[in-house]
Amino acid sequence: MSSSAQARPAARAGRLAAAATAGAVRVFLVLAALFWLVPTLGLLLSSLVSSKDLNAGGWWQVLAAPSRLTTENYSALLANDTITGSLLSTVLITVPATALVLVLGAFAGYAFAWLEFPGRDWLFLVVVGLLVVPVQVALIPVSELFGSIGLFETTAGVVLFHTAFGLPFAVFLLRNFFAEIPRELLEAARLDGAGELRLFTRVVLPLGGPAIASLGIFQFLWVWNDMLVALVFADSAHPPVTVALQQQVRQFGNNIDVLAPGAFLSMVVPLVVFFAFQRQFVTGVMAGAVK
Repeated sequence: MSSSAQARPAARAGRLAAAATAGAVRVFLVLAALFWLVPTLGLLLSSLVSSKDLNAGGWWQVLAAPSRLTTENYSALLANDTITGSLLSTVLITVPATALVLVLGAFAGYAFAWLEFPGRDWLFLVVVGLLVVPVQVALIPVSELFGSIGLFETTAGVVLFHTAFGLPFAVFLLRNFFAEIPRELLEAARLDGAGELRLFTRVVLPLGGPAIASLGIFQFLWVWNDMLVALVFADSAHPPVTVALQQQVRQFGNNIDVLAPGAFLSMVVPLVVFFAFQRQFVTGVMAGAVK
């Protein structure tokens, strides 16, 4: 038998083994994803079951009796002024905190990447050093500062705090991304008469769109899901949704008919934002990995 004839069965066996391995990996990933989604599914079904039925058994009982599903919990949630007001407060905190970090981080990242000024490298090292400063360290001194200038328990104070702690990562990420833009491209734009502002808006920002979108998703998720900063600095009369849900637990203990739909709604908004910018997020992550 020739060597080529002997190689064919071996190659066929290798392809079958590779296909079997790939199939096993796919099955494992699907099962892992389904297992990971069980808490989300449980929260969704809990929000669609009356508190009486939920106290009588777990949320999984509706899998055998779908007729027990109801939207009464969401009707009660929309009638709860505390929860609906907290959703608005969360939006008023998250959107400005995300926008400010994106705008200021993009300008600072461009300056550190392409502008020459005294102490640039040392200032960038300071920014990198701020990445390791935990939020808890600043709670007491910033509380005293905000109390002295009238920003304690205000929406503006929470926005400023999130912006200050989001900027170091934003500057670090965008500076590294902008620094990978070919210098020849920027020099060509300068030769065509483009100033720094025009160069930034017409050349750098379009190329840095994926990185900016990725940063926006991260910042939005961090601020939307935050409870520690909101618990300390937010207006107690108009708290964000995380604090409002925590207060429901403290006051009513087992108020599951409000907690379950409120928690699910607070989770849906970040998911919508993520899936809306999923393509830009993946592009930015892959670009950073390649670079």
